[in-house]
Amino acid sequence: MRFIETKRQKYLFLSVTALGISSIITQIIAIREFLIVFYGNELIFGIILANWLFITGIGAYLGKYFERRKISMLIFLQIIIAFLPFFYLMIIRNLRNIFFLPGEMLSITQTFLSTLFILLPYCLISGFLLTFVCSIFSKEESHTSIGKVYFIDNIGDILGGILFSFIFIYLLTAFQMVFFLMVINLSAAFLLSRPTKKAFILFLIILSSILFFSFDFERITRQQQYKNQKLLFYGDTLYGNLVVTDTAGQLNFYENGLTLFTTENTISNEETVHYSMSNAENPKKILLISGGVSGTISEIQKYSVENIDYLELDPKIIELGRKYTNNIGTDVNIINKDARLFIKQTDEKYDVIIIDLPSPSTVQFNRFYTSEFFNEAKRTLNKDGILSLSLVSSENYLNTETRKLNSALYNTLKPYFKNILIIPGDKNYFIASDKELTYDIVSLIKNKEIDTKYVNEYYLKGKLTPDRIDYIQNSLIKDTKPNEDFKPITYYYHLLYWLRNFRLDIGLLVIIVIFMFLYLLRIKPIPFALFTTGFSAAALEVVVLIGFQILYGYVYSKLSIIITAFMIGLVLGSYYMNKKIENMGKKEFVRIEYSLFFCSLLVPIILFLLSRIKNSFLVTISSHTILPLFTIIIAILVGMEFPLASKLFFKDKVRETAALLYNADLIGACLGALLTSALLIPLIGIFKVCLLVGILNLVSGVVVKLKA
Repeated sequence: MRFIETKRQKYLFLSVTALGISSIITQIIAIREFLIVFYGNELIFGIILANWLFITGIGAYLGKYFERRKISMLIFLQIIIAFLPFFYLMIIRNLRNIFFLPGEMLSITQTFLSTLFILLPYCLISGFLLTFVCSIFSKEESHTSIGKVYFIDNIGDILGGILFSFIFIYLLTAFQMVFFLMVINLSAAFLLSRPTKKAFILFLIILSSILFFSFDFERITRQQQYKNQKLLFYGDTLYGNLVVTDTAGQLNFYENGLTLFTTENTISNEETVHYSMSNAENPKKILLISGGVSGTISEIQKYSVENIDYLELDPKIIELGRKYTNNIGTDVNIINKDARLFIKQTDEKYDVIIIDLPSPSTVQFNRFYTSEFFNEAKRTLNKDGILSLSLVSSENYLNTETRKLNSALYNTLKPYFKNILIIPGDKNYFIASDKELTYDIVSLIKNKEIDTKYVNEYYLKGKLTPDRIDYIQNSLIKDTKPNEDFKPITYYYHLLYWLRNFRLDIGLLVIIVIFMFLYLLRIKPIPFALFTTGFSAAALEVVVLIGFQILYGYVYSKLSIIITAFMIGLVLGSYYMNKKIENMGKKEFVRIEYSLFFCSLLVPIILFLLSRIKNSFLVTISSHTILPLFTIIIAILVGMEFPLASKLFFKDKVRETAALLYNADLIGACLGALLTSALLIPLIGIFKVCLLVGILNLVSGVVVKLKA
């Protein structure tokens, strides 16, 4: 089957490819920018991605009601698509200043509704165009045009993924990226237009170019995001968006909108260091995980240590720390490597390991609160070595969520360390070791003649009272399950702790549940199978991404390999099916569903085996080959199913068939992304999620076999 048969189809091919490139890059930019605004975790990520897929699905469904099949409509909408990402960036970065109070903690409902309405125009149009282009790609009403457009759109997606992952992320700012998207969409519209309209589109390209080269929109909008703070640095690194501001001499380091640390916070620096260091007999070798730029290094050096290894994943943080502070001396061994990988592979032994990271508010941070990590850290400690880390808490009252969070961490540490101190405060510090530990930190600091400003007898007199120590010890819930890499229960409890700040809108939740119930009640077998496949594809992609993150750390450029691999698989699968579709039928469709069932069961086995690899060379090879290759296999099956579904379910009109199938696929993917990232993985763990996904495909395969 030839994909391009006429000159018109050639230009349509370029138009759909441009739309695919634009869609994937706009999606990535929008998600990153929203995460910065909402200080996002996986729940926020799930909400944003779910809204994107849901609205796109609605747009695809609405396409069936538009009977006029004119190229002029495609040109008009592609011009709008060209400019929308620019306005998105402007609105998102000013979202808090325009619609909310500065510093306000936004609820789930506010997050859901604001992302829904902001994404609405772009996603509705892009979804509508998927259906619309299917109806104008071929003059005759045939299911083949649906499969072709699906393939071409995937070509655009993969090109967009490659451009972003391997070029744009290194060279361009967000506004430079949207300028590129503007140019390629306007160029596609230019090629489709008649001579009388080409001059107008050319004028738009020239005008937008003048505007982009005349104003530094990146700096203007970043400064608006951080009002009343002096903007020292802003930029995207391989690990996310990094911003440094100055507030009355205090430097604030933000990564993806979250505060990594601040300088001049003497109380925090002293608590982070002296609770653990004072309990060590004669500490010589120290491992510090993050936070050194804030000033903790100088506190550690008060103990006359011989060696400090300082782990910081992003080398840009070190560069900026040295540029704007004097907190990093030359006598510190700086290692720019993921801390989990370093501890798993190192043969060094340490007297004290200090973890100065945020609480497990994301799966990324949760990696440093798990049984697997504590087992690796214990191996890295000398006999009687000490491990120190902290959790967000409250000074005098522990609610149910905080108690569960503390209990999960305590029960995770207990199998590996004989003694655990919990020092209460706005942060609860956990000090763990096989040696005897004491709360009499005042005497320890005095005996060692350590000079401190806050962590002294006056500060600790009211902090470490017997009543407060007993209260936090008695608050521990003994039967709380420990935290594991592939079942991040502390992340789940931290999520509950965070959600406690809001009153959930039950009405909104009920409406969503009723809508999905009615939707599934009316759906036909073939669209139902696409729904489950969309759910499975999104769920398994999330599982692989989080599994990759747990195993190898948050290395943005490497994670993008998984996304690109998925797109490659979709293209290969849809291309193969479009070529062989005349000889394919329901029997092959059911086999695809059953194959997805078996693939779902293989994912946890592969992740488990990869978690056992320690050799540095094998870790590098496996991270770049095994998971990406398996992702391609899953995506090939997903890509094969859509063109075949269009043949089996074809109605009299292309637009009606395309609308129903795109809608089912995208709505399923919407639920898969949201439920997997926000609820299922933290609640039941990765392995059971894969089993659930597999059963879902098994059921849909049986339904198609018996009822389609």
